[in-house]
Amino acid sequence: MIKIGIDAMGGDFAPEVAVEGAVMALKKVSADSRIVLFGDEKRIKSLLAKHNCSADKFDIVPTTEVIEMGDHPAKAFIAKKDSSMTVGFNHLAEGKIDGFASAGSTGAMMVGCMQVIKPIEGVIRPVISTLIPIVKNRRGLILDVGLNVDAKPEVLTQYGLLGSIFAEAVLGIENPRVALLNIGEEEGKGNAQAKATYDLLKEQKGINFVGNVESSYIFTGKTCDVVVTDGFVGNVVLKMAEALYRINTRLTPFKPWLLNLLRPVLEPICEKLYYHQNFWNAMNYESVGGTIVIGINAPVMIGHGGSSAKAICSLICTMERNIQSRVCDKIREALKDIKSDNEEK
Repeated sequence: MIKIGIDAMGGDFAPEVAVEGAVMALKKVSADSRIVLFGDEKRIKSLLAKHNCSADKFDIVPTTEVIEMGDHPAKAFIAKKDSSMTVGFNHLAEGKIDGFASAGSTGAMMVGCMQVIKPIEGVIRPVISTLIPIVKNRRGLILDVGLNVDAKPEVLTQYGLLGSIFAEAVLGIENPRVALLNIGEEEGKGNAQAKATYDLLKEQKGINFVGNVESSYIFTGKTCDVVVTDGFVGNVVLKMAEALYRINTRLTPFKPWLLNLLRPVLEPICEKLYYHQNFWNAMNYESVGGTIVIGINAPVMIGHGGSSAKAICSLICTMERNIQSRVCDKIREALKDIKSDNEEK
């Protein structure tokens, strides 16, 4: 049985949206998966009753403290030993759950990742990534999206390997194409960081490096499946995409109910509109639930502080896929193989 740990007290609207999202996820996760809620047991059970959901459908781990958004991440993680986040990470480290997610403090979550779960041996710097929509109902991956804003070329090169393994294991993309985000497609473009990274990516074993990609092509899927960049640029791209989604939802007249009404009459036009609508819906962070931490010893996801119940539901479903893929094990194996090759040389 897979056990998915959720910080019920993390986020701007916790525990209400966390519990509601967990209830929604019950209908979507596998029968072999069990959702484990960490937090105030009395409040959690009261909210479950409000949603006419039996508490027996979840495992509830009672905690008495909460790491607030304004707390110092490292100090709070250590001082609040009975916080929902700290206890959740300890359960993950001890193997009592198979993955952990929270919409709470990103800084505190990264403290847990680095100090409790720890990076996989051979990983220079773990990275946070997110799934990106690609036309024709596909998904790609971009990394980093905000963790390491001044990454060295060696770190960016390893992102290419980590992203490639993740895309194949979780997204099911065979031999995923890896590209470096740059201001031009030609070799030799970009600043010193980009040029040095390009040269290293060309030599990196275990990935299908296809060269540079311009930002205008990252959502088309024509060039690549995995986009490598530093956390500064990646975060700018991510927030721009989220803003474009919000603008599009205000302007588009093609609502799902309208498409369903017109589809029997206006097929194949509606088919194109469905692709259009699905693409923009996938741009919404709620459809993924949060960012994925890649390069640590167990699956961890960080949700948006303002997560809705829908976002928490997606967070749980995405986490389930990450756990099922055994992506952490696959990264460990890949790095062992590379280490063995280097030792033989």
